[in-house]
Amino acid sequence: MNTETCAPSEAAALREIFASHPDAVPPAGWEAVRSFEAEHGIELPEPYRTFVAEISDGLRAGPPDYGLLPLAKTPSDWGEGRAERLLAQPFPLTEAWLWEGGEEDEGEEGLSDEEFEARVEAVYNHGSLLLGTDGCGMYWHLITTGPQRGHVWLIDEFGAIPFGTRPATLRMPGTPGFAGWVARWAEGRSWFAAG
Repeated sequence: MNTETCAPSEAAALREIFASHPDAVPPAGWEAVRSFEAEHGIELPEPYRTFVAEISDGLRAGPPDYGLLPLAKTPSDWGEGRAERLLAQPFPLTEAWLWEGGEEDEGEEGLSDEEFEARVEAVYNHGSLLLGTDGCGMYWHLITTGPQRGHVWLIDEFGAIPFGTRPATLRMPGTPGFAGWVARWAEGRSWFAAG
């Protein structure tokens, strides 16, 4: 996965997918993208960066279920009073983490309640851009900073899972990254089904 340059094949695939959706939002343009990046101290990962600037700045219906959010927006169910989103702070995870139960939380027992809450808050708010929601507190994040830069993660009340990976206990197959995530949705395939 190349997060520094947009492969022509990825841009072409994204253009084709979104050309068939009349509810696609017009692109934001390079000036808006550069302004957003300067405001947050980041450079968006490719191919998302080119997608927003040249192809579309969102979609009113899927992906995810409630639409692909325009740049810098949060879903209506995100809620008020949440911690500030810090896109330039590194995303704190490199592998799936369940808040409770399962193998992914082994070693977390040593965290105090305050440390645990701070880590969960960082997972939600550090180093990621919100792509949208599937409802019921299920949020899709594009990682903007840190080792997972360019990957898409599903974060909800149960934990955080990267798209396009196959950990032994959690399966969310597909091609990692924004283009792979969009392609899986466009094919009408389940996020969790095999294949």
